[in-house]
Amino acid sequence: MINIIVDKCKGCSLCVKNCPLDAIEMIDKKAKTNSKCVSCGICFRVCPFGAIERTEEQEKNTVKCKNCPVSCAIPTGSTGACKRYTNVNGEIKRNRKLVVEAVTKEPTNTKLPYKPLITATGSGTNYPCCRPAPFIVQDNVNGVDVVTVVTEAPLSYSGVKVKIDTNMHIGEEGANIKRDGKVVGHITTEEYGSKMLSIGGANLLSHGNDGFVVARTIVDLANGRRVTLKVENGSTLEIQQGEAPIIDGLKEKLMRVGCGSATIGMFARFMSDVVDEAIVLDYHVIGLLSEHFAGEEVGMKYSGVVPAGVRSTRGRYFGESGHGWGGTTILNPIDAVKSVDMNTAKPGYKILVTETTGQKASLLEVQEDGSIKEISITEDVINVVKLISDTCEESKVSVICTGGTGGSARAGVTKFPKKLTDAVHDEDIRMTVAGAPVFILPGGGINFMVDVAKMVPESTTWVPTPATVVPIEYTMTRDEFEKLGGHTDHIIGMKELLEKLETEE
Repeated sequence: MINIIVDKCKGCSLCVKNCPLDAIEMIDKKAKTNSKCVSCGICFRVCPFGAIERTEEQEKNTVKCKNCPVSCAIPTGSTGACKRYTNVNGEIKRNRKLVVEAVTKEPTNTKLPYKPLITATGSGTNYPCCRPAPFIVQDNVNGVDVVTVVTEAPLSYSGVKVKIDTNMHIGEEGANIKRDGKVVGHITTEEYGSKMLSIGGANLLSHGNDGFVVARTIVDLANGRRVTLKVENGSTLEIQQGEAPIIDGLKEKLMRVGCGSATIGMFARFMSDVVDEAIVLDYHVIGLLSEHFAGEEVGMKYSGVVPAGVRSTRGRYFGESGHGWGGTTILNPIDAVKSVDMNTAKPGYKILVTETTGQKASLLEVQEDGSIKEISITEDVINVVKLISDTCEESKVSVICTGGTGGSARAGVTKFPKKLTDAVHDEDIRMTVAGAPVFILPGGGINFMVDVAKMVPESTTWVPTPATVVPIEYTMTRDEFEKLGGHTDHIIGMKELLEKLETEE
């Protein structure tokens, strides 16, 4: 239940602005809840004056939704804060029918080969771009005449996205990343269990004399070479495609199995068999076993242990990022326990403290006076921790090459560049980079992303304009090539090409 402490309310309206259900109103410059309130707790969390409290008491004629940790108490006929679930005569039901048919359709041109007839690696570049591409090759595939057009395209609009599997705090989002003292990119928003770097881009490539270092860094990473980078006010990173990252001199081993809450959810049954409480440290969401819904599911009651962190929802606490356990600031496992309520807890309670990777673990015991003592970890607890670590994947660095070929590079394929763009987006043309499949970003232009692990090795280079040089292939039927105004008079047969290459050797 949500209660407004009128004397503390300053009438700032933050609760009104943040309420997803319009369940709070300002009356005489004071906040007041109405019948739409489901006790989601957003108002409680955003109030800067402590004028709102959330209690476990439940309003009459409401049903608790258990489809997420928020546990909205939903009145009959109303929805929860997410607006996905409705209380229908006392039963919580999803308020949208299952959609069976997907919007996405199969590509109409299924006869195109998955791989291009040839790759563009080593093809060279015909400059200026108004000239036909270096190689336009035709072959018959399953009774269909197929054409692949290739060129090594100089791209100012290019870069790499680097995914680093680690929980460690490497620096603030938006922080610049430097190589040899020059800015080559920045930290961007995180992906699940990974830090993300954005390296390169047109603005940095064309930034005076520093662009040469940027171009070299993009190419080194795309070609699988080891690169050392320094995050501004942060860590030193040694990264290489497919290898474990080295952060501040320490080699990462495992990628987390999930956040602290997810780890509790996955292993609650095993944990509850060997300890009275478990704290899984994670800089995003710390998990507390006995308070978590998963703990309740396996028959546990709240232990009275309060973990170090800011409470989010049941059994879930926000951590603080750092270089300690689970990427938090906690260096000593005893500090993972903020307090113990001895009205609920009992002396002798065993508390497991571990990480989402299970690489570090400690067993604590509640003392008579409510203090915590570290004790020798038992074999059965070790086995549970090993189960967590065995479920993790190896930590590694993954590099995604990005670029835009929506400009003059299209002219080497066709006299009508926009037709090429349209055909790529309509999947009438299969675009690849160094032989690897690409993801085409929606919208205008031809902006692509490609996994460098699938590209021909050492396939990218750079030129001192500065720009990167990326092998681009367009594969299509002969009919499609003619339709978009392709340079048909420059087509060479596959057999003829292979004989020519053999002669040149």
